Amino acid sequence: MPQSCRGLRYKLNGVFQMKDIRNNARTLMKGSCRVCPVCNGKACAGEVPGMGGLGAGASFMSNLTALASVRLKMRVIHDAADVDPACEILGQQLSMPVLAAPIGGVSFNMGGAITEGEYIRAVIHGAREAGTLGCIGDGVVDIILDEGLAAVREAHGAGIPFIKPWTDAEMLAKLERAAQAGARIVGSDLDAIGLVTLAKMGKPVSPRGQSRLRSLIEKCDLPFVIKGIMTPEDALLALDAGAKAIVVSNHGGRVLDHTPGTAEVLPEVARAVKGKLCILVDGGIRTGVDVLKMLALGADAVMIGRPVAVAAIGGGAAGVATYLGKLRSELISAMVLTGCQDLSSIGAHILC
Repeated sequence: MPQSCRGLRYKLNGVFQMKDIRNNARTLMKGSCRVCPVCNGKACAGEVPGMGGLGAGASFMSNLTALASVRLKMRVIHDAADVDPACEILGQQLSMPVLAAPIGGVSFNMGGAITEGEYIRAVIHGAREAGTLGCIGDGVVDIILDEGLAAVREAHGAGIPFIKPWTDAEMLAKLERAAQAGARIVGSDLDAIGLVTLAKMGKPVSPRGQSRLRSLIEKCDLPFVIKGIMTPEDALLALDAGAKAIVVSNHGGRVLDHTPGTAEVLPEVARAVKGKLCILVDGGIRTGVDVLKMLALGADAVMIGRPVAVAAIGGGAAGVATYLGKLRSELISAMVLTGCQDLSSIGAHILC
């Protein structure tokens, strides 16, 4: 167990356990994240590096407000009992349609109280314990990907590496390393082209045109995920380039200020490519009810970033598993109260 988590008393269940984890994270992340009661980007606007949103923090906050504006129809007279949130994503069986998003850089984003290796192992092993997948990131410093791939290897391939859009040669080399680590799915967070932290550290990234992206994907034998899709046009280009999945994402509001929230653009993206590739989404998802909303808006599964990072810093793998277990329970409850027996029962009909 990471040094920072020793002495943290875990209870069997309930809000007190999450409270302990969050309190521990608040101490360890001081100066980088306030671990607010609601993680909405208001207190940390402009704190990049750090856990905030770029500039005014408008894109970060838009994710929360867009999702909060979605309303659900409550149903109590139905036969949906023993609901099952299990799913299959790109050939992987998961306990629920929730994955831990790729976030790295503990030393310059999260306070550095634990090491990069301790952090990413908490994410990967905690997600695996919860029956789902964690994702690993990539960065200027080699340790981010090195430790991430080591964690994926230890978890027998249960993790998705996301490679930044560096030069083609570097991307291919890192994708090959991911395959050698046992990864069954790989991806690239193309939305990282706007990360000011990368340019500040002397290693800028660049966008990819469709033909160049297709060439990259054709050289990769694993299912490929493109992260950073915010329009139907880009979704169709990703499909044509050979991607097996996309992530509707504005990079947590950290790359371009004043974009819509992902819940705003998800329905039109889904109308363009639903059923043709796997649609993932991130941005402002905090509870199982939020997960249900995103599924109803057209996603096949969601990714969650900052809350998982807080759980990892504050409670290690046990903290991540606890948070994800809480989400699963909330999702099941929300499915029961909207009359959804399984994930195939979820759709726009449950929205007001």
